[in-house]
Amino acid sequence: METPGDATPADASMRERLISLPRINLSDRALCDLELLLVGGFAPLRGFHTKEEYDSVVERMRLPSGELWPMPITLSVPAGSVEAGSEVILCDRFGNPLAFMEARDVWQPDRSRECAQVFGSEDPTHPGVRMVMREEGEDYVGGPVELIALPARHDFRDLRHTPEMLKSHFRERGHERVVAFQTRNPIHRAHAELMRRAAREADAHILIHPVVGLTKEGDIDYVTRTRAYRLVHQAHLKDEATLSLLPLAMRMAGPREALWHALIRKNYGATHFIVGRDHAGPGKDASGREFYGPYDAHAMVREYQDEIGVTPFLSPVISYVAEEDRYLSEDEVKPHHTVQAISGTEVRRMLRAGEELPGWFSFPETVHELKRGIAREGRQGVTLFFTGLSGAGKSTVAQIVHARLTEAQDRAITFLDGDVVRTHLSKGLGFSRDDRIANVERIGFVAAEVARHGGIAICSAIAPHAEARERARELVSTFGTFIEIYVATPIEECEKRDVKGLYQKARAGKLTGFTGIDDPYEAPRDPEITIDTTNGDAEAAADIILGYLAQRGFL
Repeated sequence: METPGDATPADASMRERLISLPRINLSDRALCDLELLLVGGFAPLRGFHTKEEYDSVVERMRLPSGELWPMPITLSVPAGSVEAGSEVILCDRFGNPLAFMEARDVWQPDRSRECAQVFGSEDPTHPGVRMVMREEGEDYVGGPVELIALPARHDFRDLRHTPEMLKSHFRERGHERVVAFQTRNPIHRAHAELMRRAAREADAHILIHPVVGLTKEGDIDYVTRTRAYRLVHQAHLKDEATLSLLPLAMRMAGPREALWHALIRKNYGATHFIVGRDHAGPGKDASGREFYGPYDAHAMVREYQDEIGVTPFLSPVISYVAEEDRYLSEDEVKPHHTVQAISGTEVRRMLRAGEELPGWFSFPETVHELKRGIAREGRQGVTLFFTGLSGAGKSTVAQIVHARLTEAQDRAITFLDGDVVRTHLSKGLGFSRDDRIANVERIGFVAAEVARHGGIAICSAIAPHAEARERARELVSTFGTFIEIYVATPIEECEKRDVKGLYQKARAGKLTGFTGIDDPYEAPRDPEITIDTTNGDAEAAADIILGYLAQRGFL
């Protein structure tokens, strides 16, 4: 198959528009959305949703025309930056023009309502909710887009195809029935068995269609996954399947997302679609409950299968049975069978510990690439982000960790202390919520640049707002590993240590907006490390952090 090409601006009117129109640099999510709009992956959409389309999709999962479409496709911009009726140019983060957009509607959405309807939750631990609620820009702008050039994708070009390219590929080879497999994980033997079962049931060719846009934080990086996909496809599935990459930004919206995935795969030529157990589920909420039931996605796609013209293969739970030396579904397992399984967490532990994965679990090609990925993870940049109340011991422990790391390894270390940052990088910022968030985002930006070059950034800041810490995590995670360290020393102990007299002034009303007194501190819900320096043993706290780094392979 060929690879996607670009439109070339040729006439004078287009060149004039390129020179004169205002530009918007897109986020990573919006860039993925734009690409799929431009190539037809989001058909019948021709642009970002207008207000009428948005309201209809959020409330009814349908476009105003009545066509089924479960996911709002929105573009967020700063308030007042775009006027309705104007035309703008959409660009990548480097300012390269990709599309003209007619801004038919500009409005301020009810984001809480959007989250409640689309995700069934307003819990900020849901990655989709976080994405919607913390997006930069108060306004949504909607309208049709016109291709200038597709986003530059210079890697794995032979595996990147437009819908028309894939459909043509299937037609040329006589594949009238195609079953699509969605994944954001490496392919192990159980996945191959599921694909083959679906293909046999549908008498269909397989489309392995992994997502390489935005997935869930903590997922295996797409480079490692794609290398493994290619090798497994060539060695084990070449005659049965076509491999193609999908630049989709997932929302982790469970049932709605499963239906969305089916519609997208129909645009790419699929007639059947494998719906996984807890398909596109984000895991557990703040109270420890799953956001969606394990078979909610099955029910959703099955309900609409006739309307969308895609037949679902509802993925059963399959397990390896030692006596049979093969994978069986739950209803095929007998009482005398020995069922074996390995969790994703255990797989990561085994890989980091240098232990071999059993042959029944995965393909040697997948294991090889995962080991390469783990080794690369050990070389990539790392950010240690200390957060906690004033006086909790953040800087003290961070300084010890800095010294120990300097002694133990050779990577460059950058120390970003909150007080020092405010005298230089964040000079001029105050202590309002917006300024505090901006301060932490600036720290996150610098830490991301350190991570980009394989260094270690040690950040120590109160960082009271979860939104800002999540933004810093997002910035860093593009290039390296973000490790949040919550110094959970109680406020009573912090006040005892009040060498600067700040708590005393705040209690007396002489200092306002002080975190922990009259300004809230939002404690991390799921930090990688939690320490408490109440006993005063900062060295022991540093030992905990260094032990974690060693376990993760960073030392």
